Amino acid sequence: MSLNTSSIKWNEAGLVPAIVQDAVSKEVLMMAYMNEESYARSIETGETWFWSRSRGELWHKGATSGHTQQIVSMHYDCDGDTLLVRVVQNGPACHNGTYSCFTNAVEGVGASASTSVSAGELLQSSDRFAMLNQLEATIAQRYIERPEGAYTTYLFEKGVDKILKKVGEESAEVIIAAKNKDNDELRCEASDLIFHLMVLLRERGLSLDEIMAELNRRHNKSKQPS
Repeated sequence: MSLNTSSIKWNEAGLVPAIVQDAVSKEVLMMAYMNEESYARSIETGETWFWSRSRGELWHKGATSGHTQQIVSMHYDCDGDTLLVRVVQNGPACHNGTYSCFTNAVEGVGASASTSVSAGELLQSSDRFAMLNQLEATIAQRYIERPEGAYTTYLFEKGVDKILKKVGEESAEVIIAAKNKDNDELRCEASDLIFHLMVLLRERGLSLDEIMAELNRRHNKSKQPS
Protein backbone atom coordinates (compact mmCIF):
# COMPACT_ATOMS: atom_id res chain seq x y z
CA MET A 1 0.00 0.00 0.00
CA SER A 2 1.40 3.38 -1.01
CA LEU A 3 0.77 6.16 1.48
CA ASN A 4 1.40 9.88 1.17
CA THR A 5 3.45 10.65 4.28
CA SER A 6 4.84 13.96 3.05
CA SER A 7 2.71 15.89 5.57
CA ILE A 8 4.34 14.06 8.49
CA LYS A 9 7.61 15.44 9.85
CA TRP A 10 9.59 12.40 10.92
CA ASN A 11 12.40 13.11 13.36
CA GLU A 12 16.06 12.26 12.77
CA ALA A 13 15.34 8.66 13.77
CA GLY A 14 12.44 8.43 11.32
CA LEU A 15 9.83 8.52 14.10
CA VAL A 16 6.83 10.64 15.07
CA PRO A 17 5.16 10.68 18.53
CA ALA A 18 1.59 9.38 18.55
CA ILE A 19 -0.80 10.41 21.32
CA VAL A 20 -3.54 7.81 21.80
CA GLN A 21 -6.92 9.05 23.06
CA ASP A 22 -10.11 7.23 24.04
CA ALA A 23 -12.60 8.13 21.30
CA VAL A 24 -15.51 8.03 23.75
CA SER A 25 -14.26 9.64 26.98
CA LYS A 26 -11.51 11.73 25.31
CA GLU A 27 -9.10 10.60 28.04
CA VAL A 28 -5.45 10.45 26.93
CA LEU A 29 -4.41 6.79 27.21
CA MET A 30 -0.76 6.62 26.18
CA MET A 31 2.00 7.98 23.97
CA ALA A 32 4.22 5.91 21.71
CA TYR A 33 6.22 6.33 18.50
CA MET A 34 5.41 5.38 14.92
CA ASN A 35 7.72 5.03 11.96
CA GLU A 36 6.53 4.93 8.36
CA GLU A 37 5.96 1.17 8.44
CA SER A 38 3.95 1.13 11.69
CA TYR A 39 2.01 4.17 10.45
CA ALA A 40 1.14 2.28 7.27
CA ARG A 41 0.20 -0.89 9.14
CA SER A 42 -2.02 1.08 11.51
CA ILE A 43 -3.93 2.51 8.57
CA GLU A 44 -4.10 -0.83 6.72
CA THR A 45 -5.27 -2.91 9.70
CA GLY A 46 -7.35 -0.32 11.57
CA GLU A 47 -5.46 -1.11 14.79
CA THR A 48 -2.46 0.65 16.31
CA TRP A 49 1.10 -0.39 15.47
CA PHE A 50 4.15 1.35 16.91
CA TRP A 51 7.94 1.27 16.82
CA SER A 52 9.68 0.14 20.00
CA ARG A 53 12.82 2.24 20.51
CA SER A 54 14.09 -0.07 23.27
CA ARG A 55 13.61 -3.31 21.30
CA GLY A 56 14.23 -1.86 17.85
CA GLU A 57 11.19 -3.53 16.31
CA LEU A 58 7.57 -3.03 15.31
CA TRP A 59 4.90 -3.88 17.86
CA HIS A 60 1.18 -4.38 17.46
CA LYS A 61 -0.57 -2.96 20.51
CA GLY A 62 -2.40 -5.76 22.32
CA ALA A 63 -0.96 -8.59 20.19
CA THR A 64 -0.11 -10.63 23.30
CA SER A 65 -2.44 -9.13 25.92
CA GLY A 66 -5.52 -8.82 23.72
CA HIS A 67 -5.77 -5.13 24.69
CA THR A 68 -5.92 -3.91 21.12
CA GLN A 69 -6.87 -0.44 19.97
CA GLN A 70 -9.39 -0.06 17.16
CA ILE A 71 -8.66 3.18 15.34
CA VAL A 72 -11.55 5.61 14.96
CA SER A 73 -9.56 8.50 13.48
CA MET A 74 -6.02 9.79 13.02
CA HIS A 75 -4.91 13.43 12.79
CA TYR A 76 -1.59 15.25 12.64
CA ASP A 77 -1.03 18.63 14.28
CA CYS A 78 -0.39 22.03 12.68
CA ASP A 79 3.36 21.35 12.51
CA GLY A 80 2.94 17.79 11.26
CA ASP A 81 5.26 16.48 13.96
CA THR A 82 2.74 14.78 16.26
CA LEU A 83 -0.10 12.35 15.62
CA LEU A 84 -3.39 12.10 17.52
CA VAL A 85 -4.96 8.66 17.30
CA ARG A 86 -8.51 8.23 18.63
CA VAL A 87 -9.31 4.62 19.46
CA VAL A 88 -11.74 2.19 21.00
CA GLN A 89 -9.60 0.61 23.71
CA ASN A 90 -10.06 -3.09 24.49
CA GLY A 91 -8.95 -3.58 28.08
CA PRO A 92 -6.33 -1.46 29.87
CA ALA A 93 -4.08 0.73 27.74
CA CYS A 94 -1.16 0.60 30.19
CA HIS A 95 1.07 -2.44 30.74
CA ASN A 96 0.54 -1.84 34.48
CA GLY A 97 -3.12 -2.78 34.04
CA THR A 98 -4.57 0.73 34.31
CA TYR A 99 -6.99 2.42 31.94
CA SER A 100 -4.44 5.15 31.11
CA CYS A 101 -0.67 5.38 31.37
CA PHE A 102 -1.02 8.89 32.83
CA THR A 103 -1.85 8.03 36.44
CA ASN A 104 0.95 9.86 38.28
CA ALA A 105 -0.07 13.38 39.31
CA VAL A 106 2.53 16.12 39.56
CA GLU A 107 2.24 17.58 43.07
CA GLY A 108 1.70 21.30 43.51
CA VAL A 109 0.06 21.81 40.11
CA GLY A 110 -3.55 22.77 39.39
CA ALA A 111 -6.45 22.41 41.78
CA SER A 112 -4.55 19.90 43.94
CA ALA A 113 -2.06 22.66 44.82
CA SER A 114 -4.62 24.46 47.00
CA THR A 115 -6.73 22.64 49.54
CA SER A 116 -8.72 25.82 50.17
CA VAL A 117 -10.57 25.60 46.84
CA SER A 118 -13.95 23.93 47.23
CA ALA A 119 -15.51 21.72 44.56
CA GLY A 120 -18.20 24.34 43.95
CA GLU A 121 -15.64 27.12 43.52
CA LEU A 122 -13.62 24.94 41.14
CA LEU A 123 -16.65 24.32 38.94
CA GLN A 124 -17.61 28.00 38.92
CA SER A 125 -14.09 29.08 37.99
CA SER A 126 -13.92 26.78 34.97
CA ASP A 127 -16.37 25.01 32.69
CA ARG A 128 -19.76 24.64 34.40
CA PHE A 129 -20.09 21.19 32.79
CA ALA A 130 -16.58 20.06 33.75
CA MET A 131 -18.04 17.55 36.19
CA LEU A 132 -19.74 15.70 33.31
CA ASN A 133 -16.38 15.39 31.53
CA GLN A 134 -14.76 14.14 34.71
CA LEU A 135 -17.60 11.68 35.34
CA GLU A 136 -17.41 10.36 31.78
CA ALA A 137 -13.67 9.75 32.18
CA THR A 138 -14.14 8.03 35.55
CA ILE A 139 -16.87 5.76 34.18
CA ALA A 140 -14.62 4.88 31.22
CA GLN A 141 -11.83 3.98 33.67
CA ARG A 142 -14.19 1.80 35.70
CA TYR A 143 -15.37 0.09 32.51
CA ILE A 144 -11.81 -0.92 31.64
CA GLU A 145 -10.29 -1.62 35.07
CA ARG A 146 -13.35 -3.03 36.89
CA PRO A 147 -12.05 -2.28 40.42
CA GLU A 148 -13.41 -4.71 43.00
CA GLY A 149 -16.18 -3.30 45.17
CA ALA A 150 -16.99 -0.32 42.93
CA TYR A 151 -20.68 0.19 42.20
CA THR A 152 -19.93 0.98 38.55
CA THR A 153 -18.06 -2.33 38.25
CA TYR A 154 -21.16 -4.08 39.61
CA LEU A 155 -23.35 -2.45 36.97
CA PHE A 156 -21.01 -3.33 34.10
CA GLU A 157 -20.61 -6.90 35.31
CA LYS A 158 -24.38 -7.36 35.56
CA GLY A 159 -24.79 -6.09 32.02
CA VAL A 160 -27.09 -3.86 30.02
CA ASP A 161 -30.35 -5.25 31.46
CA LYS A 162 -29.34 -4.25 34.99
CA ILE A 163 -28.22 -0.82 33.80
CA LEU A 164 -31.50 -0.31 31.94
CA LYS A 165 -33.43 -1.31 35.07
CA LYS A 166 -31.58 1.33 37.08
CA VAL A 167 -32.23 3.98 34.42
CA GLY A 168 -35.92 3.12 34.58
CA GLU A 169 -35.99 3.21 38.39
CA GLU A 170 -34.20 6.55 38.56
CA SER A 171 -36.51 8.01 35.89
CA ALA A 172 -39.49 7.07 38.05
CA GLU A 173 -37.82 8.63 41.11
CA VAL A 174 -37.30 11.89 39.18
CA ILE A 175 -40.99 11.95 38.27
CA ILE A 176 -42.04 11.34 41.89
CA ALA A 177 -39.72 14.05 43.21
CA ALA A 178 -41.05 16.55 40.68
CA LYS A 179 -44.66 15.66 41.53
CA ASN A 180 -43.83 16.14 45.21
CA LYS A 181 -42.44 19.62 44.42
CA ASP A 182 -39.33 18.69 46.43
CA ASN A 183 -36.34 20.30 44.72
CA ASP A 184 -33.80 18.79 47.13
CA GLU A 185 -35.12 15.33 46.31
CA LEU A 186 -35.33 16.20 42.61
CA ARG A 187 -31.68 17.35 42.58
CA CYS A 188 -30.53 14.05 44.07
CA GLU A 189 -32.70 11.86 41.86
CA ALA A 190 -31.78 13.78 38.71
CA SER A 191 -28.09 13.28 39.59
CA ASP A 192 -28.70 9.54 39.99
CA LEU A 193 -30.46 9.43 36.63
CA ILE A 194 -27.66 11.28 34.83
CA PHE A 195 -25.06 8.98 36.36
CA HIS A 196 -26.86 5.79 35.32
CA LEU A 197 -27.58 7.19 31.86
CA MET A 198 -23.87 7.90 31.41
CA VAL A 199 -23.06 4.34 32.50
CA LEU A 200 -25.48 3.13 29.82
CA LEU A 201 -23.85 5.35 27.20
CA ARG A 202 -20.41 3.94 28.05
CA GLU A 203 -21.72 0.37 27.90
CA ARG A 204 -23.05 1.11 24.42
CA GLY A 205 -19.89 3.00 23.36
CA LEU A 206 -21.71 6.32 22.84
CA SER A 207 -19.96 9.54 23.86
CA LEU A 208 -21.36 12.76 25.26
CA ASP A 209 -19.95 14.46 22.17
CA GLU A 210 -22.37 12.48 20.03
CA ILE A 211 -25.29 13.46 22.27
CA MET A 212 -24.25 17.12 22.07
CA ALA A 213 -23.95 16.85 18.28
CA GLU A 214 -27.49 15.45 18.06
CA LEU A 215 -28.85 18.25 20.25
CA ASN A 216 -27.00 20.76 18.08
CA ARG A 217 -28.53 19.30 14.91
CA ARG A 218 -32.00 19.59 16.42
CA HIS A 219 -31.33 23.13 17.60
CA ASN A 220 -30.13 24.23 14.17
CA LYS A 221 -33.06 22.51 12.51
CA SER A 222 -35.53 24.34 14.78
CA LYS A 223 -34.05 27.69 13.68
CA GLN A 224 -34.59 26.98 10.01
CA PRO A 225 -37.58 28.76 8.42
CA SER A 226 -40.55 26.50 7.93
